[in-house]
Amino acid sequence: MKRFEGEVLFLDRSDINTDEIIPAKYLTEIERIALKPYLLEDLVLEGFSPVRDIPGKGVIVTRSNFGCGSSREHAAWALEANGIHCVIAESFARIFRQNMYNCGMLAVELPKDVIDLLFRLGRSGKVIIRTDLEQGVFTAVANGEEERIPFAVSPFDRILIEAGGWLEYADRTY
Repeated sequence: MKRFEGEVLFLDRSDINTDEIIPAKYLTEIERIALKPYLLEDLVLEGFSPVRDIPGKGVIVTRSNFGCGSSREHAAWALEANGIHCVIAESFARIFRQNMYNCGMLAVELPKDVIDLLFRLGRSGKVIIRTDLEQGVFTAVANGEEERIPFAVSPFDRILIEAGGWLEYADRTY
């Protein structure tokens, strides 16, 4: 099972689409690792530099409608290639969210006030998130302060996560 923890990359914008997550010109790639250097290269966000800001991050916290646009699986693959296995947002585009689970990754929707709390923690410095999937709790740690945040995952999505994704689940099941 993948790890759903690490330093947080905060993307303070709604409607980040799949073209911004991985530009269409890279959709010919069939190896996930080949997508690694291109993650978020077209994202326009003040002060954001993918080369500087992505390395070492394991979790993304963002606003609403993350992963909107086309239904490309490559968007989840590009996150995975960079070691980002968990995205926390106010909401996701339905197909993107399912692509995350199909890849054995974690896409969690939390209310706006909880997302705002995480962004406030991020303004004070580096934030680390640890995930207890079994208990359904994130622990966000920043400057010695800890916040425990409950979350829910559907039973079938949990099965996909634990299997490592849809293909692994299907191999074991069928």
